[in-house]
Amino acid sequence: MNEIQVQLGERSYPIYIGAGILSQPELLTQHIKSKQVVIVTNETVAPLYLDKVKQQLQQYQLEVVILPDGEQFKSLSIMDTIFDALLQARFSRNATLIALGGGVIGDISGFAAACYQRGIPFIQIPTTLLAQVDSSVGGKTGVNHALGKNMIGAFYQPQAVVIDVTVLETLDDRQLAAGVAEVIKYGLIRDIEFFTWIEANLEKILARDQASLIYIIEKSCQNKADIVAEDEKESGIRAILNLGHTFGHAIETGSGYGTYLHGEAVAIGTCQAADLSRRLGWLTDAEVERIIHIFKQAGLPVEPPTELLAETFVDLMSVDKKNVDGDIRFILLEKIGSASLPVGVEKAQLLETLNEYGR
Repeated sequence: MNEIQVQLGERSYPIYIGAGILSQPELLTQHIKSKQVVIVTNETVAPLYLDKVKQQLQQYQLEVVILPDGEQFKSLSIMDTIFDALLQARFSRNATLIALGGGVIGDISGFAAACYQRGIPFIQIPTTLLAQVDSSVGGKTGVNHALGKNMIGAFYQPQAVVIDVTVLETLDDRQLAAGVAEVIKYGLIRDIEFFTWIEANLEKILARDQASLIYIIEKSCQNKADIVAEDEKESGIRAILNLGHTFGHAIETGSGYGTYLHGEAVAIGTCQAADLSRRLGWLTDAEVERIIHIFKQAGLPVEPPTELLAETFVDLMSVDKKNVDGDIRFILLEKIGSASLPVGVEKAQLLETLNEYGR
């Protein structure tokens, strides 16, 4: 097992990464300060891993909340289910919430933990590759709204993140590829050597070679931990983690939550961001093709849905947390391995990408 520290002063916490570590109860119990524990999971993950986690926590007053599975259920109304369980069990503000699942479970559970009695401790046990390399780390929590993805939420750091790579053995291929999209992102925004390594080892990653999976999880988590330590609440450098997300969130919202997996939408959005970067004179044609190729090789979509018209894209992207005074801002690539801070672009250039890329 390896450990990475997210350095945030009194809010610092460890990320534990290894194989079979869900069977090590101390990784959880050392971060639980009272007898009250609620596990939040979903209908897909519960039959696979809920009993294993419960076995490590038999000495606690334990409640379980099982939510429906899917991005379309990441909402305020579904979050009430967690509050109902906490209140019915008379849990105090010292209770610990454990999020057992993918990014949806981690986001909605973390936001519930941030809100219940104005904040209770929580622990992340991510069970998808995307959650392991991205959403479980950094303290972004929240839910979706019909008008925009992740527009309601809070920055709220976990007590610990426990990443057991063996849970990926039960992950379907589509979900695995969606996680690879976020792994590729780290190489694109700040780590050209990592990007080159992914290109050379993509086949082993997709074949679930355990050593390769542990390596990409560690590298991704370390990249994110370094950025979050520098900019916890996204007032500066942390924004580069949103490469492809302005386009991607518009795709998720406009297509209906759950039509595209988050990583799939980010893959398309990153290709659109690369195309826009080329139109600004930053990326070469060869670099854009290299980016599109690696997403294709990972089995990810690279073209936006044809039913989303350019003006619809613009309307949806106008609801984005990076925007300033109504101006849409994008994370773009100056070159492979180096992302820009949020920049505004001429609407004509944006429309060229929206009307021409993938159409």
